[in-house]
Amino acid sequence: MIVTASLATCITLFFAKSFTKSEIKARQFSRYFWTACVIFFIASMVTYPKEVYEASVRGLKAWWDIVFPALLPFFIGAELLMGFGLVRFMGVLLEPVMRPLFNVPGSGSLVTAIGYTSGFPISSFVTAKLRKEGLCTRGEAERLMSFTNNASPLFMLVAVSVGMFNNSSLGILLATTHYLANLTVGLGLRAYSRKERETTPFYPSSEHLLKRAFRELKKAQAEDTRPFGKLLGDAIATSADKLLVIGGFVIIFSILISVLKEIGFMGLLISALNFLLSPFGIHPAASAALAQGLFEITLGCKAASESAAPFIQQITVTSAILAWSGLSVHAQVASMVSDTDIRMLPFLIARFFHALIAAAYTYIVVSTNLFPIHQVQPSFKPLDAALPVSWLGVFYSSLKWGTFALLSLIVVGIAFSILRSVRLYRFKYR
Repeated sequence: MIVTASLATCITLFFAKSFTKSEIKARQFSRYFWTACVIFFIASMVTYPKEVYEASVRGLKAWWDIVFPALLPFFIGAELLMGFGLVRFMGVLLEPVMRPLFNVPGSGSLVTAIGYTSGFPISSFVTAKLRKEGLCTRGEAERLMSFTNNASPLFMLVAVSVGMFNNSSLGILLATTHYLANLTVGLGLRAYSRKERETTPFYPSSEHLLKRAFRELKKAQAEDTRPFGKLLGDAIATSADKLLVIGGFVIIFSILISVLKEIGFMGLLISALNFLLSPFGIHPAASAALAQGLFEITLGCKAASESAAPFIQQITVTSAILAWSGLSVHAQVASMVSDTDIRMLPFLIARFFHALIAAAYTYIVVSTNLFPIHQVQPSFKPLDAALPVSWLGVFYSSLKWGTFALLSLIVVGIAFSILRSVRLYRFKYR
């Protein structure tokens, strides 16, 4: 293995030295670097076939049991909503709400609803669709994507709290601090890209919101004349394609982490994190969980729940890992926006601050006992029957919460339109 790593390094250095300093371009060097990484990765799979096989099976099982049923209804629903023009309808209704709060267009309300009721990376997919159709600027898309990518509520309420910590009350705490921290990030990003030249259309405030919304709905449906059968078929095909890509990333990163453990890289990373965090009183076991969570969210949360760290550090580290989401999810997000001009750097910075804020919120709540949680529950306690733990349960719950969120947004938009009309009427005849 050491020989293989040395060979890959030599290949990279050889190609790098073949150019003079004035001729080296970042893109060329990047290609050679990734070529060396691929050679190293393939050699590792040949060296550790058993570990690679077991890791790929774990990744496949996680994708099929959790990711696929949780995201499928949202992918299909988002495609249908875009095709029928309902995104533009909601965008007009909720523009007066979304613009003052987050400085994003009203069409971002769909991304927000989906992002807070599903999981990674569906909101990035919908944001990319909005950008392609010109419903948001690049800066708005980057802001929107940065605060709407969340861990799945099912993952936090079931997999983490019940499956890993065996504590159902913990899920509410983790979900609350997770969402509040991301909303805090969204509010903090309001000033990002304010000076960009490109802007989304602005409509005169004197026109009735509902009238304008239905006009945009009619216009969108006139532009997309596909029959329902064709629209549904395209939605299913696109959704299946995106979910297969996500599944590939889940499996690849599961293999990568297994290989990194075998060659000792994870041990070095854990030592480095422990050196940096130990002055702050962080337990070495918590640092080990963070190292795994850097790459993959599930492994990191599981390691935190099984660590010998104090209970408050276990929960705080888990909250940070959920917010960071792991390089595996970051790669999935990058694949969703790869054919747009949306940049990944703002998203990565937002994930870092999301992790810090979520960890701070969790630590404050637990340390001050604002939300009482029982540290230990009987290991033989059965899962709550109301929690969706089966494939169909995950699918049904995702569909239910997604529908509820979208209907709630429409109701809020209509209510806001009525209130606004009443205010304009009173002002006109005062």
